[in-house]
Amino acid sequence: MAWSAPMTAVASSVFTAAQFNTFLRDNLNETAPAKATTAGGHFAVSDTNEISERVSATASVLMSETTTSTSYTDLATVGPTVTVETGPAALVAVHGAIDNSGAGSSRMSYAVSGVSTIAEADNRGIGVYGVAGAGIVASAVVLHTDLTPGINTFTAKYRVASGTGTFNSRRIVVFPL
Repeated sequence: MAWSAPMTAVASSVFTAAQFNTFLRDNLNETAPAKATTAGGHFAVSDTNEISERVSATASVLMSETTTSTSYTDLATVGPTVTVETGPAALVAVHGAIDNSGAGSSRMSYAVSGVSTIAEADNRGIGVYGVAGAGIVASAVVLHTDLTPGINTFTAKYRVASGTGTFNSRRIVVFPL
């Protein structure tokens, strides 16, 4: 349902039940307080004169795991993963402690599945480059504006250029818009 522009009242005219329902009841049901169902939720414009409640989500995998894959893959414990309802955009943050056994790089990114299909990519993540044992703790934040509105799942993925990548304290946060 969308908000309707209120009618203009005319002196001596009758205000009908249908007009009351359309211009008062229905419009009040399109306000944020009427649509709020989840503590901590927020609202985004979903269409002309229409708002939708969105709920952010976070997940973490705190154990240390490794990969030698040179293409993005899952670790032994998949994720972290969150599933949220988005509009056409979302703010996504990934965080982790990353190391590499050699002079290669280790990278953490994420893929999107569900109503959107977006592959993981180096420019949407974090990484460590260079000297063995020179691990980092890093975060990256990306504004996605290319999502299909609906239920989308964001899953962290991992790769190395060479050597063995070690990943710990992995987190993902999605703020759907």
